[in-house]
Amino acid sequence: MKLRSVDRTKQAAEKLGLSIEILKMNETTRTAVDAAKACKCETGQIVKSMIFETKSTGSLVLMLVAGDRQVNMVLAAKLAGGPLVRADPKKVRAQTGFAIGGVAPIGHLCELPVWIDEALMQHETVWAAAGAPDTLFSVSPVLLADKTGATIAKLAHTN
Repeated sequence: MKLRSVDRTKQAAEKLGLSIEILKMNETTRTAVDAAKACKCETGQIVKSMIFETKSTGSLVLMLVAGDRQVNMVLAAKLAGGPLVRADPKKVRAQTGFAIGGVAPIGHLCELPVWIDEALMQHETVWAAAGAPDTLFSVSPVLLADKTGATIAKLAHTN
């Protein structure tokens, strides 16, 4: 049976030993600004799950970035081992199981290499998409990095 995206996020959290509560918001959380308003936090506490494709192999990589920052493509390319492009939404859906705007940092259909921007680590709690554009969960960034196997790195700059 195929799990809904939100259910897959919850199941992935349980398998990883993360105790999360998925909140369904009354408004969209598709953008970092919208998400911050919905959960009454700073935009920098929102985790953007950015999926990129390597130009050389076409494989996907996941960059977890604070909501008030943008991926520095030069730094990200160095980390990923080569030039990156924004991944095609259909490919993101096929390989992660999530649609753009609701990509969770966990629960992907296939394993992806993950990097988390060091700016997220300054917060006690961050908020990430839970598989749908109107769902979020809170988590310690230290736990998120640990449970996703993410490499902590400088990979973004302020907007």
